[in-house]
Amino acid sequence: MRKIFRDVVSVEKALEELNRHYKPERKAEFVDLLNATGRIVAEDVYAISDVPPFDRATMDGFAVRAEDTFEAEEDNPVRLRIAGRLAAGDKLKIGIKEGEAVEIATGAAIPKGANAVVMVEFTRSYNSCVDVFKPVSPGENVMSAGSDIMTGELILRRGDRITHREIGVMAACGIKSVKVFKKPKVAVISTGNELVKVGESLEFGRIYDVNSYAICSAIEENGGKSIFLGIAKDRREEIEKLVEKGLEIADIVITSGGTSAGVGDMIYEILNRWKPGVIVHGVAIKPGKPTVIAVCNNKPVFGLPGYPTSALTIFEVFVAPLIRWLSGIEHSGRNRIRCRIATKAFSAEGRREFLPVNVVKSSDGFSAYPVSGSYSGAITALAFTDGFVEIPEDVVMLEEGEEIEVNLYSELKPADLVVIGSNCVGVELILRLMRAKESFKAKIINVGSTGGMLAVKRGEADIAGMHLLDESGIYNEPVLRKYCIKNAILVKGYLREQGIILAKGNPKGIRGFEDFLRDDVTIINRNKGSGTRILLDMFLKEIAKKKGIGFEELVRKIRGYNVEAKTHSSVAVAVLSGRADAGLGIKSVATQYNLDFIPVRAEEYDFLIPKDRLGKKHVRLFLETLNSDEFKRELEKIDGLRVYDKTGEIIELKKIS
Repeated sequence: MRKIFRDVVSVEKALEELNRHYKPERKAEFVDLLNATGRIVAEDVYAISDVPPFDRATMDGFAVRAEDTFEAEEDNPVRLRIAGRLAAGDKLKIGIKEGEAVEIATGAAIPKGANAVVMVEFTRSYNSCVDVFKPVSPGENVMSAGSDIMTGELILRRGDRITHREIGVMAACGIKSVKVFKKPKVAVISTGNELVKVGESLEFGRIYDVNSYAICSAIEENGGKSIFLGIAKDRREEIEKLVEKGLEIADIVITSGGTSAGVGDMIYEILNRWKPGVIVHGVAIKPGKPTVIAVCNNKPVFGLPGYPTSALTIFEVFVAPLIRWLSGIEHSGRNRIRCRIATKAFSAEGRREFLPVNVVKSSDGFSAYPVSGSYSGAITALAFTDGFVEIPEDVVMLEEGEEIEVNLYSELKPADLVVIGSNCVGVELILRLMRAKESFKAKIINVGSTGGMLAVKRGEADIAGMHLLDESGIYNEPVLRKYCIKNAILVKGYLREQGIILAKGNPKGIRGFEDFLRDDVTIINRNKGSGTRILLDMFLKEIAKKKGIGFEELVRKIRGYNVEAKTHSSVAVAVLSGRADAGLGIKSVATQYNLDFIPVRAEEYDFLIPKDRLGKKHVRLFLETLNSDEFKRELEKIDGLRVYDKTGEIIELKKIS
């Protein structure tokens, strides 16, 4: 009598039985970068060095004081004395004074006193002098230390797939190996007297073994490591021998063929040799009804139907999700998506550009954020993006709101929480504490405080981190009033200690901002528009008022006032290297570089949240975590960051708009 199917069960019931008898466990291992491509990160990865580690030139030319070039014209060049030459890799031993320049190569460290680079195309040198035919602004053609990646910055999250972009980021930081999930080993066995190896000649009634190739490929695509054990004839001992070998060397075993109720189909009988054996024989699915699922020696075994379409259908439903989970992959992706570009983007006419973008769900579809800082030296322009927009040669600008097509690098899964705005390690701490309670997907887009504020206004962000200092000395509220932000609330966050960063031991004996006026003190300033620059200017204006002189007259007395740094790390590196004696920055960076620090004031880092997102599950969890004792304890472990009596306070913006 023929063997009939056991009770045919639903897909859900089959999965329930599998989960009841088999508890999968992920395993991890360290691999070197050259073998990490395509792997899934098993734990968060943090930068162990700044990228770049020093201020460097992005063009061949001459390092100068930008203010020395302001009067340069094509028919009336500025003449500067050449103080030396620097190539990439040279140790920093040269500095410049007023009226001097240093010939510099792309990638070389910016010498002390310089704050810009004039491209060689706009110069003419002879003997010991150089003529400059075009003025440059502070910071032009200079890539600041840490402007791409800062030490301690989260660069990869657990669950990220490693591609050439992530490899580049880790290599730039000096990371040699990375902890990844082990690829589950999957043994594949094809059964059937009719099967012939691909490439051999076919006799009448025989077919090529399609399943082994297709299934092995599918295993690799889903993050597993396939091990093909061969073709077994429809003989019990032959199939049994291969299954036993598979159980010895692999984490999962797959057979194809021999699962139905017909003559010669014996997989279900063979698999019952091991306990508990077959747990499902027959699934209510089309195609693929004659499916066998077993657990043998605490390893799952899937008996797939012989027809390729049925076999691959069952593979996608039952096997692929398990392989992906074990290897750290949990989702599949799409290739392209229609979006509206969130901000105006410019392109160079005559060149086809692939503009990196981040994609977020907006109120009327999807919005794509061009990645800022996508210059040639910035690794992050490739690493932390969802895809790219291909801009044709004859297009010079994409207008804000214009519909575009984004080519996705990988899967685009709507995030459970979208945070857009100013970056801070405190935000990452909140997200880490949230993940300890439950798994969720967060998308973080760092576009600065103003960008975050506008993202909230457009309905693209759930939360925006911001620390905008108004000239009144008040953080955030006056700025929100000026921008007429409504239908949102401001949640007070935490404090970040701002102060003067000094060389270890404070060799110049600097006690405050008035010492910046001394002839023997050189400072490093922050870029215009930054909260730190505004804060410094506020203190300097008070000093100017006290001395009875104008602000512009005062800052002309400060050496290095016009030398700008784009990051707190760049300030610290300038002080550490001796290029500057002091600079304003946050305490955590001073601690990181083992520098002295004179506290000045606490900076308020707050969160702007649309009212219609307050009921969102992960927004509520974010606020609960912000107000938790655990967050307070963990935040205080980061030097210079702390909660205060206003943390968690909610301000209704309609009262100030």
